[in-house]
Amino acid sequence: MARKIIQTKTNAMDAHQIPAEEKTQLTHALLNQEYKHRKLEPRRSHMHELISTMLSHRTTHKDEEKAFYTMLDRFGDWQGVMNADVDELADAIQTTRYPGQKAPQIQQTLRLIKEERGEFNIDFLEELPVEEAMAWLTRLPGVGVKTATLLLLFNFKKPVMPVDTHVFRISQRVGLIGAKVTANKAHAILLQMLPPEPEELYNFHIHMLRHGQRICTFFSPRCEQCVLNGICNYYQDVRQKGIDRAA
Repeated sequence: MARKIIQTKTNAMDAHQIPAEEKTQLTHALLNQEYKHRKLEPRRSHMHELISTMLSHRTTHKDEEKAFYTMLDRFGDWQGVMNADVDELADAIQTTRYPGQKAPQIQQTLRLIKEERGEFNIDFLEELPVEEAMAWLTRLPGVGVKTATLLLLFNFKKPVMPVDTHVFRISQRVGLIGAKVTANKAHAILLQMLPPEPEELYNFHIHMLRHGQRICTFFSPRCEQCVLNGICNYYQDVRQKGIDRAA
């Protein structure tokens, strides 16, 4: 259906020139067709998701997972991680990028949670409105908008839009957001253009992530194989005109 809509659009205008909101919805529909709809279920516990997402910054999933389990194997539990020598903790998570920065942030975050909640538990976020939950999370050291939205969507099924490097890159290339839009601002812009249901937002995020890993890669994107090339600014204005021969 989405492909037929694109064909219809080309009769009146170039498909990649349609308004951003309509293009965002077409992107969602095309990627749903390509990668299939997935049910939103938490993949891990709330505390696991929070700390792992902090570890994941500029780090592959494999290295993030290795760091997480090495950390818990070495220090036993959250109390042990919080009280560990910070250099030893950095060594335990050395498969991530910036372990020397992440180690004290993780300890400070654990300390704040324990002091405020009395235990290492953030289940209370489920009962908070989105704005309050976001404000609480982003007060934690090392927790920015991306980490907070990932946790709230994946684990608490809140209607938020996480924007990682893949979502951001594809959104700019296709033309869902402007070239000068920051990643933090992209969260709100994309959220306004997508269905407000958490499972739909989850699928948009997961599909954009997968597409960015497989097709719309940072280097040498596989534009000719891309289901979005009919509506993509980069493909229509750059790649097809041979402006970016080296890509």
